[in-house]
Amino acid sequence: MDEPSGLDRKPRGRGLTFSRRTLIAAGGVGLATPALGLAASTVPTSPAAAATGATKKVTIYAEQIGTTNQYGYGLEPGKPTIPGPLLEMYEGDTMEITLVNNTTQRLSIHAHGVDYDTVSDGAPINNSFNNPGETRTYIWRSHEMTAAAGRRFMPGSAGYWHYHDHAMGTDHGTAGVLRGLYGGLIVRRRGDILPDKTFTVVFNEMMINNKPSGSTPQFEANLGERVEWLAIGHGNQLHTFHLHAHRWADNRTGMLEGPNDPSIVTDNKDLNPGSSFGFQVIAGEHVGPGAWMYHCHVQSHSDTGMAGIFLVRNADGTIPAAASADIARFKGHMSQMSTTHDHTK
Repeated sequence: MDEPSGLDRKPRGRGLTFSRRTLIAAGGVGLATPALGLAASTVPTSPAAAATGATKKVTIYAEQIGTTNQYGYGLEPGKPTIPGPLLEMYEGDTMEITLVNNTTQRLSIHAHGVDYDTVSDGAPINNSFNNPGETRTYIWRSHEMTAAAGRRFMPGSAGYWHYHDHAMGTDHGTAGVLRGLYGGLIVRRRGDILPDKTFTVVFNEMMINNKPSGSTPQFEANLGERVEWLAIGHGNQLHTFHLHAHRWADNRTGMLEGPNDPSIVTDNKDLNPGSSFGFQVIAGEHVGPGAWMYHCHVQSHSDTGMAGIFLVRNADGTIPAAASADIARFKGHMSQMSTTHDHTK
């Protein structure tokens, strides 16, 4: 069983526990700080200076995974993963990433959704990349929502984003992305509700987290846990992301902000190359525990194995009676799928 690609947290109010693959840059304001309101008086008129938030220094190692043709980012030498470590920060924070290239390939790290100078863009056009064996620091900043004229607001950095290579193979990092050099990036507003677990799911060509049919990730939570999903698209294929028995609001957090919130509630959303979105659900809410599928809803894609299991255990952590049989049937079905689109070889 694959380790969930994300973070495990204790319930709110009892502290936070971060896995090795997860890193959050928390600012000086406590997590209990109320979220920003929409009144102009409560929203700053200029972006938060980076100095008002935390600066987190992170070292990431880019390495080949064994003798395969895959590569990954990791927080420790010799431990690259696909996806790479989940990175988190709050609006107003800065993250300094020291990227150590332990490969024989040119590569970089390029972020979506945050602020950076051209020297930290991670693109060869800006001469921003790591040659083989080279170490380089990339600086990502973030800012809060600001008030503008006409009762309007300029968005901040908060959102479900991602990072990836932009230099291996081509000036757009096509080979690096195909081979696994990508990961999740979440920028939160202070006061956001934190989940118990976060899962990163990447649809890359016909693979999920660079795993082909028959070996796609299985994610797990206990009944009633708050689960956050970060969905990312890469490659050349157009996909959708569907989660069985759970639904979310199509906005920044996946949660409605009131009875008059106009956000559409959905359980299926386009997930195309370069795009990302996230949401929170309560595991098994209104439907109970069980083995629930997540998959691409392009029929030819799901038919050839772009599917996985979200196992919702009982509240005490035990496996529901029918779930083991359901998972066995799913694995039997997947074993019959074609692996024609296995790009990991």
